[in-house]
Amino acid sequence: MTTMNISLPDGLKAFVDELVQTEGYGTSSEYMRELIRRDQDRRQFKAHLVAGMRSGIEGPMDAAFFTALRQRASTKLNPV
Repeated sequence: MTTMNISLPDGLKAFVDELVQTEGYGTSSEYMRELIRRDQDRRQFKAHLVAGMRSGIEGPMDAAFFTALRQRASTKLNPV
């Protein structure tokens, strides 16, 4: 694992220290890693949304469309 040092104003350091104590993080580094992971997930989610918007929609967006969409999503979340 690589080490990275960051500088924080006193107010932000106090905020991080408080969260470490109250939210169950073992260290401030653990908290920072969690923030970075969340940001990675958010960016990946946004990229998927943009790709989906650019892919276009085939056919009408009616009840059958959304039923099929739910079935596809369910299959991806719960593969047999």
